[in-house]
Amino acid sequence: MGKDVKKALVIIDVQKDFCEGGVLPASDTFSLIEPLNDAINWCVKNDILCVFTRDWHPVNHASFIEFGGTWKPHCVQGSEGAEFAEGLFIPGHSLIIDIETDSNKLNTTYSAFENTNLESKLDRLGIKEIAAAGIATDYCVRATVLDALKYGFKCTVLTDMVRAIDVMEIDSIEALGEMEDTGAKLLTSEEWMNVS
Repeated sequence: MGKDVKKALVIIDVQKDFCEGGVLPASDTFSLIEPLNDAINWCVKNDILCVFTRDWHPVNHASFIEFGGTWKPHCVQGSEGAEFAEGLFIPGHSLIIDIETDSNKLNTTYSAFENTNLESKLDRLGIKEIAAAGIATDYCVRATVLDALKYGFKCTVLTDMVRAIDVMEIDSIEALGEMEDTGAKLLTSEEWMNVS
């Protein structure tokens, strides 16, 4: 990513319900917080916007099993499980994007761009490139990156700062391959910081 282009670090769904001990945990999430905080602090020092997305479901959301969906209730608005992960640094000037806030609107792609104002906010701020991190590589990270590419953003996936659900053992490998094949760069956070 060029130094003269406006960028954002998009941290996807790093919430208690998606971490160890949560109702839908990705693997090895506790090891994610420290490197994320290092990258967030680096972004603050380098005037790079930090965007945090979060599932923010009403209690009767259509994605929940009891309402005809496929998932256990998770990230319910105002619940402890919907909170950002313990220890995650959220700078005061960050952009927070709530996903799936309406009980009747179902985000069928898992993208942070679907049924939100993320695209318009990034456009209004002049953001041209994003780096994606968070949970889950094989669901929300994948879908968000694919949509970002579709909307014309240049994308980098920070491979050391994503975690997967991996229903099938190869899900995250396939998701990373699909993102790369579609145009995303795959870099570690250190590599990204060195070229940004």
